[in-house]
Amino acid sequence: MSLVEQWIRPQIWALSPYHVPDARGMIKLDAMENPYGLPAELVPAWLDCLRAVPLNRYPDPAAQALKGLLRGILGLPEQMGLILGNGSDELIQIIALAVAGPGRAVVAPSPSFVMYRMIASYVDLSYVGVPLLRTDFGLDEVAMMEAIERHRPAVVFLAYPNNPTGNLWSRRSMERIVERAPGLVVVDEAYAPFASDSFLDRTGEYPNLLVMRTLSKMGLAGLRLGYLVGPDPWLHELEKLRLPYNINALTQASAEFALSHQAVFDRQAAQIREDRAALAAALARLPGIRVFPSEANFILFATPTGTADRVFRCLRDQGVLIKNLSAQPGLADSLRVTVGAPAENQAFVCALRHCLASESHGPA
Repeated sequence: MSLVEQWIRPQIWALSPYHVPDARGMIKLDAMENPYGLPAELVPAWLDCLRAVPLNRYPDPAAQALKGLLRGILGLPEQMGLILGNGSDELIQIIALAVAGPGRAVVAPSPSFVMYRMIASYVDLSYVGVPLLRTDFGLDEVAMMEAIERHRPAVVFLAYPNNPTGNLWSRRSMERIVERAPGLVVVDEAYAPFASDSFLDRTGEYPNLLVMRTLSKMGLAGLRLGYLVGPDPWLHELEKLRLPYNINALTQASAEFALSHQAVFDRQAAQIREDRAALAAALARLPGIRVFPSEANFILFATPTGTADRVFRCLRDQGVLIKNLSAQPGLADSLRVTVGAPAENQAFVCALRHCLASESHGPA
């Protein structure tokens, strides 16, 4: 037995690294990124902000200016806690570390964001995925309640809208889950800029409700900045697990600059919502394609039975990269495409039409 085999935990041996495909030279529609970027007219002022950052000094450990801006934009009352993370992933990890213990569990609908399961396994929490309803990817409230009663989870994660299905769940069902859960309930609103509903204004009503968001989807994926909102007693304890200086100085400066131009990103989000409707309509016109409703910046769709893998490869061969989900439980024949700029969306639809036509003449 090697030293690595001797000391690495068996649970880690059983894992696979999170895979990010090489997208060089591709139309990249696989990762739910905002296609528009920072407007050119704002770039010089942003660079001026970065030039003023003293790279020889550690960043503000509390990111006070950035948190103040966020509080103002979100309208958070003083008694509500706010913690920043190096993306939502770090916040999920902080939550998992805080509640981990022998026999404790995480519950989430399935399919949902893969990092809930992965991070639970990192810290030896049991993970219980509760299948969504097959008809419309709705919450199976009865099954969720049974899982909560049986496993008494330390945390329930509810992605709202859900990734990868894109839908919002019944608000009343979610409220009942929050009311029944014995531990934390984290509502993950990563796609809030594109959704018609939110639980952010409910965080003060429930002692166990936290809301998590990210700046990635609004157009700042490169900054890796997430935030968590909820009752201060919870956030006070979670803060103890946040690594010192986890939000670097360039991220703080860039995020402060971006948030001071929030209207720019609001307009981009509105454009993406408009583009989403146009893309969904175009997909629905293609033969054999089933389009699922989305309140995110991506669309889940099903291809004719047994064709998803070949369609995915065909698209990739034509220089269009999307996400193949067909191997996941409950997502047979399913692919997910990010809403890109209009030209990217048009190129994707043309490529998909070609791939479907190839399928109709027999598998490749």
